[in-house]
Amino acid sequence: MVTINNLLRKSENSILDSILVLGKLLDVDKSYIYTYGDREVSKEVEEKFLYLMQERARGYPIQYILGEREFMGLDFYLEEGVLVPRPDTEILVEYTIEYINKNYGDRNIKVLDLGIGSGAISLSIAHYCKNTFVYGVDISDTAIKVANLNKDKLNLFNVNFYKGDLFKALEGLDLDGGFQIIASNPPYIASKEIENLDTTVKDFEPRLALDGGFDGLDFYRKITPESKRFLDDNGLLIYEIGYDQGEAVVEILYSEGFNKVSVLKDLQGLDRVVLGTK
Repeated sequence: MVTINNLLRKSENSILDSILVLGKLLDVDKSYIYTYGDREVSKEVEEKFLYLMQERARGYPIQYILGEREFMGLDFYLEEGVLVPRPDTEILVEYTIEYINKNYGDRNIKVLDLGIGSGAISLSIAHYCKNTFVYGVDISDTAIKVANLNKDKLNLFNVNFYKGDLFKALEGLDLDGGFQIIASNPPYIASKEIENLDTTVKDFEPRLALDGGFDGLDFYRKITPESKRFLDDNGLLIYEIGYDQGEAVVEILYSEGFNKVSVLKDLQGLDRVVLGTK
């Protein structure tokens, strides 16, 4: 048998990735790895560790290997087939939570999340705004499965997920004019740019969640006009966008009659969110 330290030395990956993966396999935290480096590990753990580190070396996302990702202070289960939640998306969620608290207080409202992925946006809003009922939609079976697993993990009852293509998933639910907020982090990478993305993204994350068409704006053009049917008077439409899409998405909202359209920037000072009211 080999020890923890011997096994870590066999890895050619970053020490942090190696520690996280080994901790996952042993079901221990980082402090255990640091403290008990002379402990022996089984042959089974050794083989599994070396295999996973080979996968990591070829670009397989560490979040899929670990099966989890922290977002908005919550732990989300992840698996291949759903987009890995990014810190930038927290800007959209934080604004939405503040907007709900400021404008609705304890009133019961409805929020729609289009393109749920792991459920990060939907479930974060549902967790921090208990008076809100969240409807989440996705066309992917994997996304619906993972989001429901996370719903159960977080023990939330004020959210439901529906499978379908954008608003078509809501047919028959009598929700016309029923939402105070519609949020979406849609696919927004231009088709021709996908091959230029980092290997961990282009080769392993779902293209369905990345490809926004020729110029990356397809979903903003689809969602914006239809959203007016489902938003109540003065309802908020809020999007995550690519760093260079602010001006274009602002114009889409204005062209559909939205008011008070504005852009929020990320921590790097780049355009990241566009919002407007019906």
